[in-house]
Amino acid sequence: MLSWGRYGPARAPRKAPRLINALADIIWPPVSLLSYEPVSAHGQLSPADWSKISFLDRPWCETCGFPFQFPVGEGAVCGPCAARQPAFDTARSAFVYAPESRQLVLSLKHGGRVDGLAAFGGWMKRAGADVLEGADLLVPVPLHGRRLRQRRFNQSLLLARALTKLTGIRTDPHLLLRTRATPSQGGQSAKGRRRNVAGAFAVRPGRKATLEGAHIVIIDDVYTTGATLEACARALKRAGAARADALTLARVVKPADVIT
Repeated sequence: MLSWGRYGPARAPRKAPRLINALADIIWPPVSLLSYEPVSAHGQLSPADWSKISFLDRPWCETCGFPFQFPVGEGAVCGPCAARQPAFDTARSAFVYAPESRQLVLSLKHGGRVDGLAAFGGWMKRAGADVLEGADLLVPVPLHGRRLRQRRFNQSLLLARALTKLTGIRTDPHLLLRTRATPSQGGQSAKGRRRNVAGAFAVRPGRKATLEGAHIVIIDDVYTTGATLEACARALKRAGAARADALTLARVVKPADVIT
């Protein structure tokens, strides 16, 4: 049985007859993830849309992945990371969160559009090759139960499962829990965001043995100030994780480009 999403087929079963898939493409023709221009297959970007996305690559801060305009030497870190080591070990992101690309994030987060997940997973795998190497588990940033009931899905979990399909690294959606409902991070300063999520995450009771000496990669949709990723990393390390890295789909580079 086909699974349908708001924007067309969410997922086609492996054994679905080709005829059914062809009919589905007629009813919901493939369109670009960004502009809705026709493309050859679901989950693709049109050539024009590719040029609008700023994919992240070196040179970047070796700790948080903040992009540098020019090569600054191997192992270089940005000013904020030099002044204060984040709670996570390393963070990487696939592309810059900007006016041209934010629709990719918002369509998933608020619109439930899932036809881009395979592409998103591939982009995150490429950007996070160094943090994924040797990882034991992928841990999505959890939503509070109230928010999960309202949204009906956790976009971070969807991204983690897309990565699992590509890497074979197991996703554990039940390792971390959100202990309290936090106000939206939108519009808050970096310091305010850190206060907002301080102590908001904990390892689920009885799961500490899973973390002993483990290399964990925290998965989220957007790196804004890193406050949420750091709060998760602290909880994981307190429970025994040897390493806690972070990998996100997008990364805010300019303060004005904050997610809401």
